[in-house]
Amino acid sequence: MNLSDDITLAAHLADIAGSVIRPLFRSDFEQSRKADRSPVTAADRSTEAAMRAILEAERPDDGIIGEEYGKHNESAGRQWVLDPIDGTISFMAGRPIFGTLIALMQDGWPVLGVIDQPVARERWVGQIGGGTTFNGAPVTTASCRELAEAKLATSSPHYFGADQAEAYMRVAAAVGGNERQGMIVYGGDCYNYGLLASGHIDIVCEAGLEVYDYAALVPVVEGAGGTMSDWQGNPLDADSNGDVLALGDPARLDDVLEAMG
Repeated sequence: MNLSDDITLAAHLADIAGSVIRPLFRSDFEQSRKADRSPVTAADRSTEAAMRAILEAERPDDGIIGEEYGKHNESAGRQWVLDPIDGTISFMAGRPIFGTLIALMQDGWPVLGVIDQPVARERWVGQIGGGTTFNGAPVTTASCRELAEAKLATSSPHYFGADQAEAYMRVAAAVGGNERQGMIVYGGDCYNYGLLASGHIDIVCEAGLEVYDYAALVPVVEGAGGTMSDWQGNPLDADSNGDVLALGDPARLDDVLEAMG
């Protein structure tokens, strides 16, 4: 599958997104709550609107799935998936560890993904079967001989339900070789997956994600040599339930699943 034109377009979308987000970062911006009480800002909405306008002009036959403005042409085999600011709370708090997520799915399977951190100007671009780059240079995930050596990340333990929290805590107890603390990073949202693709983190464990939260992450992680799955080890597609594991070393997947119980 030749995705070169799509990669160029995705990079353009990320450039436009960054030009909208940067002037609003650590400034006065409109903010409110959605129906589910999650926060949303003018930056979220303006950024997605700008990307959608380009896609509707450049790829009129493709579909769009966006966090802020929903679905467009949802019967199309090719779907662009947009999360303008993944990590809105971090954006609101002035922490530059949020990111813009851009994915292309073919028949429900993620094939191209971008994680863009517009303030630090850090960008991961991945494609299934085609590698992953960080600011244009190829990157690979790290090997990990055993869970006791692993560095684990999650955005927040508060996102887990009771059963999920128990499974997560069993993994947390297995990593880092330190029963009191382990080697665990909290916060980071999509940024953690970029760090995993670059070999700095070994495992990311999260629950309750939507397709716009994870579609772009799959090609970035897997293009760098890692693996992504649900909590049963199944590959992620448009219909996955949003319970997500990312591993830099695919050989550790069975170990993580066993630890989760």
